[in-house]
Amino acid sequence: MSAPPRVLTVAGSDSGGGAGIQADLKTMLALGVHGMSVVTAVTAQNSLGVQGAWPLPVEAVRTQYRSVVDDIGVQAVKTGMLASAELVEAVAELIAGTDAPAVIDPVGVSKHGDSLLAASALDSVRTKLLPVATVATPNLDEVAQLTGVHVESEEQMRGAAAAVLAYGPRWALIKGGHLPGDAVDLLTDGAEEHWLRAPRHDNRHTHGTGCTLASAIASGLAKGLPVPEAVAAAKEYVTGAIEAGFALGGGIGPVDHGWRFRDV
Repeated sequence: MSAPPRVLTVAGSDSGGGAGIQADLKTMLALGVHGMSVVTAVTAQNSLGVQGAWPLPVEAVRTQYRSVVDDIGVQAVKTGMLASAELVEAVAELIAGTDAPAVIDPVGVSKHGDSLLAASALDSVRTKLLPVATVATPNLDEVAQLTGVHVESEEQMRGAAAAVLAYGPRWALIKGGHLPGDAVDLLTDGAEEHWLRAPRHDNRHTHGTGCTLASAIASGLAKGLPVPEAVAAAKEYVTGAIEAGFALGGGIGPVDHGWRFRDV
């Protein structure tokens, strides 16, 4: 029996299991690819927030990456929490030397507003990480953090995309989930536009949404889908996961990565 497509997540660990590498691996399993991981940081995290975060040494991250890629190989790479400028630059260098599409989720803050990226790392994200991205997936807060462009309406998402693309990713997916109305995202490479719309579900349990979407895109790319098709399929998957999100602990619960299997 042949192995399924392989996807590598380079991200932080979420001890509560809702986001980070835990969400990434659950998403990959649900979408039929083999998930592998490079842990960049360990967090103490639950439904109420992040109580602590400890980045791993650069050498530990580099060795994990080489261990997986040099032996097992990858069809796509996805990044999440990278914490420091040193880690950002090391991961960007590793991705640049890997012949596989890369989905870059420029994680800046957690769902609860806790910082997951040092301010000193922002320039490294702009100049080192975004240029190696096949798809960059910032939300509106991350767009503002990286580019200074503040989006308050759907029409302003085009300007945000242009500002992100100026840093070099092939495609930018501007996530408009923080705007009122339907959940609208804009995918563009500067030449073509794809507007993705989904109904907004009245469910506060949305922890892990960004990680899940980026991992779903990477899974589609690993299967050989073109970027627009991979993003559309990922949007459909994460919309269902948000609708099925469940309470866990005393705060914001996670999206349900296994929502498609609940009635099976």
